[in-house]
Amino acid sequence: MPDLWINATARVLQPDVFLSLAAGVVAGLIGGAIPGITITTTVILVLPFTFGMDPLQGLATLIGVYVGGESGGLISATLLGIPGTASSIATTFDGYPMAKKGEPGRAVWLGIWAGFFGGLIAGIPLVIGALTLATLALHFGPWEYFSLFILTLSIVSSLSEHSLLKGLIAAAVGLLLTVVGSDPIMGVPRFTFGLEYLRTGFPFLPVLVGVYAFAQLMRDVEQRPTGRAATLVGGSANLSVSHGRVIREVFHQWANLLRSTLVGLWIGILPAVGGSAANILAYDQAKKFSRHPEKFGTGIPDGIIATESSNNANVAGSLITMMAFGIPGDAVSAVMIGALIIHGIQPGPLFISNKPDLAYGMFAAYFLATVITVFIEAVLLRLLVRVVSVPLHFLVPVILVLGAIGAYAINNLVANVWTFFLFGILGYLMVKLEFPLAPLILGLILGDQIETNLVRAIMTEPNLLLFLTRPISGLFLVLSVASFAWGIVQTRRQARAGRLADAIPSGG
Repeated sequence: MPDLWINATARVLQPDVFLSLAAGVVAGLIGGAIPGITITTTVILVLPFTFGMDPLQGLATLIGVYVGGESGGLISATLLGIPGTASSIATTFDGYPMAKKGEPGRAVWLGIWAGFFGGLIAGIPLVIGALTLATLALHFGPWEYFSLFILTLSIVSSLSEHSLLKGLIAAAVGLLLTVVGSDPIMGVPRFTFGLEYLRTGFPFLPVLVGVYAFAQLMRDVEQRPTGRAATLVGGSANLSVSHGRVIREVFHQWANLLRSTLVGLWIGILPAVGGSAANILAYDQAKKFSRHPEKFGTGIPDGIIATESSNNANVAGSLITMMAFGIPGDAVSAVMIGALIIHGIQPGPLFISNKPDLAYGMFAAYFLATVITVFIEAVLLRLLVRVVSVPLHFLVPVILVLGAIGAYAINNLVANVWTFFLFGILGYLMVKLEFPLAPLILGLILGDQIETNLVRAIMTEPNLLLFLTRPISGLFLVLSVASFAWGIVQTRRQARAGRLADAIPSGG
């Protein structure tokens, strides 16, 4: 293992990989800092540039975007009062008030340093957890894999924000999309309707680009956010701080830092829950454990430290799930799974054992990205502050064109561009109708794996009771039922609360 660490670190520090990683961090910081341009969108735009790289260089670039994007969101959150990413929503609660009180530099750097230490702390469970879970998964049979993927879908569907039924429908649509094309076992065409375009099925990455990037941009254009530059606090303010003082302030709240890091790590491990949940939950827990909860929202450091440490820890948690099981922790890691497939590498439990050099290289890239993010922000902070005020209507056409080019560049097919626009429209309609996107994407990723493992299990032993009698498989299925039951309880509780709120007459 020491040799793997040494070799992996040496490879990541080579000029080609290091510069690509640094470029990814810069791209992530810019994408994360601009409201309306999500980390997922940024990763998708950077992805085509990695096609000609070797796997480690390409994945290091995407990890740099991921880590940089999580940190970049706090810049607009603290200086504009507008979250640059969904995972920096709660950062605005105390970051922007602190900046308005005349301490913009302190607000920004509290977030940067809290994210830095949270990321480093979470890196330890990333390495240990990914290796341990991957070793455990090596003993899984097709029954355990099938049940694990069903559990993953049940968790995501039951955590759907608006409706359990809509979450299940979205997951079902994703699963149905995977049956178009060739049978994963026998290679027999199905549901192609005689169209050559459908013989290979729907390519994953154009679908992901359309559903997330296109739909998100169309929604932002529809809302037409205005007046950003007028609310900018940091445009002419002094952003200089005493870094020693800020670091001491972060360490003074070591319990808050550690607790929030663990919250972000755990939320990241849960498939497709997302950084926004980690951000808000960490803020909520910090407030509940605080001796002065009434001060939250007035510009105190506690809230900033909690939210930003959880953000960077969320990245590590998402990578654990991706590397150990081949299951995306969120949309960004879904793109990274697509990058692995493009490079001919099958994600999943065998990934770490079959490609240890690449796996340890990703670990090293994560730690290095966490460190150099701080240095790049120190150099480019003023520039990033100016970038966040760029009007969105200037950026949208460029991003859509780059998204279409990226879809085409996967295998140089115009059909992929049509897939990009088709699923962009589908994603936009789903957002308008309040259907969650995460279950659809997860269903698309896991559909083939669910079918393949179900068929393998039945071909090995036709006794379906094995899915329940094998301990780990049975446990996963029981947890799946519990997850659905919890989703039903939550849905009924929310409906009851809504009826009670409607029944209470408004006071005059």
